[in-house]
Amino acid sequence: MQLIAVPPVAEELAAEFAAAGHRLYLVGGSVRDALLQRPVSDLDFTTDARPEQVVALLKARRGPIWDTGIEFGTVGTKRGDYSIEITTFRSDAYDRVSRNPVVAFGDSIEDDLRRRDFTVNAMALELVPDGQHRFVDPFGGLAALAAGTLDTPATPEESFADDPLRMLRAARFVSQLGLTPAPRVVTAMTEMAGQLSRITRERVQAELTKLILGQHPRRAIELMVDTGLAEDVLPEVPAMRLAIDEHMQHKDVYTHSLVVMEQAIERETDGPDLVLRLAALLHDIGKPATRRKEPDGRVSFHHHEVVGAKMVRKRLRELRYPKQIVDDVAQLVFLHLRFHGYGKGEWTDSAVRRYVTDAGSLLDRLHKLVRSDCTTRNKRRAAALQRSYDSLEERIAALRAKEELDAIRPDLDGNQIMEILGISPGPLVGKAYKHLLALRMERGPLGHDEAVAELKRWAADHGL
Repeated sequence: MQLIAVPPVAEELAAEFAAAGHRLYLVGGSVRDALLQRPVSDLDFTTDARPEQVVALLKARRGPIWDTGIEFGTVGTKRGDYSIEITTFRSDAYDRVSRNPVVAFGDSIEDDLRRRDFTVNAMALELVPDGQHRFVDPFGGLAALAAGTLDTPATPEESFADDPLRMLRAARFVSQLGLTPAPRVVTAMTEMAGQLSRITRERVQAELTKLILGQHPRRAIELMVDTGLAEDVLPEVPAMRLAIDEHMQHKDVYTHSLVVMEQAIERETDGPDLVLRLAALLHDIGKPATRRKEPDGRVSFHHHEVVGAKMVRKRLRELRYPKQIVDDVAQLVFLHLRFHGYGKGEWTDSAVRRYVTDAGSLLDRLHKLVRSDCTTRNKRRAAALQRSYDSLEERIAALRAKEELDAIRPDLDGNQIMEILGISPGPLVGKAYKHLLALRMERGPLGHDEAVAELKRWAADHGL
């Protein structure tokens, strides 16, 4: 019985390599995902052919070739819809100071598989022209995959010392594949978590992003916190274990934040949303720094959304996230408490306009975050909060239909302001514009004549 459906393009490559006297193996994540019946668009191969021989074979087909990784034995190409990487057997050693291997090419598929990160990625399929492909699994990867276990081919201490990023990758596979790390893997991660600091922030961010976007990010975050990896990546998350939630309904703010992230994920409509998930996880990270015990015995976290937004900016910048992601996550954290001033619907239209304008393109995400932030076990209170937010969304919809909320601008633009007041471009124009914008937010559309009158009144008050 054939365990893996081999794409025709892989069969073609195998015939070409065999004709040149070389062996070719489908390997790593390509095999793992095929066994899990996950869609595969990137194919990874390993071979006994040396890099220059691989290049020569690919050139004979006149296809595209990428050799940016050739010093590590990797040559890339594309055939049809598949992106392909072919790597010469490796038997690397690591300097264990950086994560860079001292590249050494090998002659054995078993030795190549031994140096890989986890047993579920240390399986291969030898491709032969007659179609009688040979499954190669010297470290029990298939059994581990069936059992849902994440383990290493060598000892985890050896594997993680070679490349500490593998510890974070373990958490990523927990999130993406739902695997459970073997006890010895968890022990090694806990003992060696400090070595993750050897890895560049860019590489750490790439793994964290994949982890957050996986199917089980809560399990992965919990693993990071329990082993100490989070202290290097997101230290603000384990710090939330120290702050008791003001509603006294949760073990701590840390647990509450994980629940909010899960509830936000349930509200996603267009696939995994990195900005929403990060905002949900980090929305309360300002609480430990703002925690105060009030005279009545309650715990307060005044202005934790302001402090939290600043903390989010600092952390995501250190992780080298793009500016837009940093800005969006920080703004959601800053705004996530604004709704709680809405109360029983006593907000003015002006307040509703400001809510929409401050959220801008993030409004839909803010709706999801605020609704997800309700984790009380009191069903009556939860229902009241949801009804209140329903009311706010209804008012937003009504105002949007009447006033084009998504593009609120003053009734007069800069050119009109200069023409009416007879002034040249400069700071005064900006001040007048801001005054008219504030009036627009407060009172809604003014109309041209009223806006001109208000502008002239403002100019007179300023001695113009």
